[in-house]
Amino acid sequence: MAGTAVTIPTLTERRKAATRLDIARAAAELFTRDGLRATRAEDIARAAGVAPRTFYRYFATKEESVAPLLDAGAHQWAEAVREAPADLPVPAALRHAVERALTGTDPANAASLGWVRALLRLTDESPALRAVWSDTCRVSESTLLTVLAHRTGETAAPDLHLRLLAGLATTAVRVAVETWADSDAPPTGPNGPAALALECLEHLDAPRFGTSSPCGD
Repeated sequence: MAGTAVTIPTLTERRKAATRLDIARAAAELFTRDGLRATRAEDIARAAGVAPRTFYRYFATKEESVAPLLDAGAHQWAEAVREAPADLPVPAALRHAVERALTGTDPANAASLGWVRALLRLTDESPALRAVWSDTCRVSESTLLTVLAHRTGETAAPDLHLRLLAGLATTAVRVAVETWADSDAPPTGPNGPAALALECLEHLDAPRFGTSSPCGD
């Protein structure tokens, strides 16, 4: 497996990321409490303790301001795949990542999943918010492809099958999270996002990706 370079963010980058996340949390709280339509960008800025001009420095619209919360979950999923033991075949690494990134027993995961559920329930009334979620999924797929390419050594030009696997795996997780968000099921148990994602992953064409069982034992 090819090595993956790790870039350490600068202090300025970390501060900007923290500000973006503060704004995102403030926006999510207002959206879920007061409604998407009733919430203005200026309200979000005030709740986050920043000036409106600072808000618009980071986000073009109020809907885009929750992107960091959605992106955080997608990033955590990709990182879990990256950190999976190197000797695991790809489908098994995906299962390993799901069990770590989507399990609701971890307090941080549960909090993140709670925000994602609340925001996904608002997408029915907002095409703009749906677009933010769609973009999150698109970026997640691209990131996962890069991670899988490093795991398999196909860093020059990932082949069709690897691209397909990245797309299928991303879709499996997206469908699982959306299905869970539409329900009242807790973030743990047989109807939680991790269990649903594992069920979705079982439908991958495992033999083509080098294992004899759906998730690669």
